[in-house]
Amino acid sequence: MVRANGAVSLRELARVVQTSEVTVRRDVRALEAEGLLDRRHGGAVLPGGFTRESGFPQKSHLATAEKTAIADVAAGLVEEGEAIVVGAGTTTQELARRLARVPGLTVVTNSLLVAQALAHANRVEVVMTGGTLRGSNYALVGSGAEQSLQGLRVSRAFLSGSGLTAERGLSTSNMLSASVDRALVQAAAEVVVLADHTKLGTDTMFQTVPTDVITRLVTDEPPAHDERAATELQALADQGVQIAVAGTGSGGHGGEQHPPGGRPRRELPLPGQRGRMPGGQFRGGPGNPLTSEVLAPERPVRVADMRRR
Repeated sequence: MVRANGAVSLRELARVVQTSEVTVRRDVRALEAEGLLDRRHGGAVLPGGFTRESGFPQKSHLATAEKTAIADVAAGLVEEGEAIVVGAGTTTQELARRLARVPGLTVVTNSLLVAQALAHANRVEVVMTGGTLRGSNYALVGSGAEQSLQGLRVSRAFLSGSGLTAERGLSTSNMLSASVDRALVQAAAEVVVLADHTKLGTDTMFQTVPTDVITRLVTDEPPAHDERAATELQALADQGVQIAVAGTGSGGHGGEQHPPGGRPRRELPLPGQRGRMPGGQFRGGPGNPLTSEVLAPERPVRVADMRRR
């Protein structure tokens, strides 16, 4: 399955071979020891380490429930009349499906999939960058894409990537994609990273967003056994990243618009804590554990404001 698809989730493996995820995890560990695949949080990929990047068909089958939940929460950050940029990725594609019902929204993107998700949204204006099409993720990259973003200013950038660590921030395996993502970041007053737990603690070749530039992280609750992801979340919070944890228990439906707070958010267990922390949006600071302070969104930059400027 990994050879055919490039990547596969433990959940899907367990379903196909009709056994438990615990058994699958043990067998995947043995296959990794033989050099046949590389383990990732929640799944496995072909060997290749930092240099290999899975294409869209492979990524679209990984952590689908988590991406749906993350997109629901991220959509609640967007207000009527805002101007935002949305990068390429399967999680940002899910977000775009939910943005179709936000009136007066302007979305700047280099992703054909994001643009397609918004193509029939009558009240949303979509602005595409220029550039060269990169077929593996349906994104426009290169100098044309970067130049088209010069002089642009919007309220928020929503980005995904291949990995996220507290040490290096968001990263990706492709140099051209990384360069365009950096240009998207330069255009935004606030950077929101969308990353499911399988990307936490994973580092890839090219840094796109340093940790100190990330304003918010929207993620899902790591499994109980995944101490590395929980530790990484705490480290990100210690560096001032605001963290929202989306619950996956109620499932998601493509295209549904969920109001802020309308979707349940699960509690996040943190290393060294005996109790459970209230779910929702969290703020951390240097030397402090995550707290349950609910963050008030900053005043968004609206299209009308941009035109007056």
